[in-house]
Amino acid sequence: MQKTIILNTLGCSKNRVDSERLARQIEANGHKVLLEREPDASLCADVLIINTCGFIQDAKEESIEAILEAVEAKSRGAIKQLIVFGCLSQRYASSLAREIPEVDAFLGANEPAMVLKALGQKWKPQIAAERLLSTPAHYAYLKISEGCDRSCAYCAIPLIRGPHLSTPLEALEHEAKLLTTKGVKELLLVAQDTTYYGVDLYKKQMLAPLMERLAKIEGIEWIRLHYAYPAAFPMDVLELMANHPKICHYLDLPLQHISNKVLTAMRRSMDETQTRRLVEQIRTKVPGICLRTTMMVGHPGEDKRAFEQLLSFVADARFERLGAFTYSEEEGTYAAHHCRDTTSEKVKQERYHLLMELQSGISHAYNQSRIGQKERVLIDRIDGDKWVGRTQFESPEVDGEVFIDNKHNEACSRNVIGTFKEVTIQRAGDYDLYGT
Repeated sequence: MQKTIILNTLGCSKNRVDSERLARQIEANGHKVLLEREPDASLCADVLIINTCGFIQDAKEESIEAILEAVEAKSRGAIKQLIVFGCLSQRYASSLAREIPEVDAFLGANEPAMVLKALGQKWKPQIAAERLLSTPAHYAYLKISEGCDRSCAYCAIPLIRGPHLSTPLEALEHEAKLLTTKGVKELLLVAQDTTYYGVDLYKKQMLAPLMERLAKIEGIEWIRLHYAYPAAFPMDVLELMANHPKICHYLDLPLQHISNKVLTAMRRSMDETQTRRLVEQIRTKVPGICLRTTMMVGHPGEDKRAFEQLLSFVADARFERLGAFTYSEEEGTYAAHHCRDTTSEKVKQERYHLLMELQSGISHAYNQSRIGQKERVLIDRIDGDKWVGRTQFESPEVDGEVFIDNKHNEACSRNVIGTFKEVTIQRAGDYDLYGT
């Protein structure tokens, strides 16, 4: 009998790729699968599968809340079977099973075949590269490797996902070509560490050759790079980015901090001088690049002076995009065993808001500088009488959008989604742009 199976995904874009692959396997086994980004207890289904996140405390709490909502839905009879997999259950499967026995199975992040087994189905290796997209059809995330070999003090990802394993070039090219048959025009390269791509398989960094190979695929218009570890960043990527029309002038480079004291405590393999030099090199080699970074506040070792250094650096570097999060102690990590978390949650939140207030002004000034420019925009969706899209300087979900006044242009048909339009920017907010 055909079952209706809901697959909810929490956490990062890498989790999204895992869910899309699993969804295709479920579909191939003859069942109807609904991909939801957020849990919706109002939906009824035979099975609900939750792909969890366990990276930081907030993410773990969100996952637990989603599981408890699903348990309540199961008690009402809205769902018959509840399966939980992903990063949270990879770390805490046994304790979760004791605490929440209503869940039928807790499975790890690296066990998609076990999820199918729990459904009474079999993994089909011949379609392992195929996915049921949860994104709009014109863009997709491409996960180029799994796991991480870094030893950042605060991070539990190596404990959850294991060591770094690159996906072979040929396999990624094959997957990308399959995605273009679905209409994908933009590839967003993701991994726990994209910088390290290829070292395990080819004994050298192969990120630039991979990007160049993907750019040759007919139908691909944009390639965007995320999650690039700053230490030993491959400079040939910048050369390619500067010269290849399909490589977006966009780089997601999580730096985490600038204080030498904090960077040492974080075990980041970078100091202040190296970090500043790298940012300068990137801006020199790729003029006009949009730099996105992530910062952490409240890590052990961050006193008032170190935080002021961070604010000063952000003010100087003027990152076009910046996200931040507060430190939370994760069991099993180096910091949990060797560093005392002496900063109160109140102070962490105060520092977070100060940093984001500073960044809001920087982002606003950057957007203001774009008024009057003509930019190429990829249309993602329709909102009333407006088209909504992104330029090469905005990534989906994490950055702002471009709202396009369409009152005097062609009708808002669904056919415009996934097409490129030349847009003149007329107004700018802190994060979003407005044009015609």
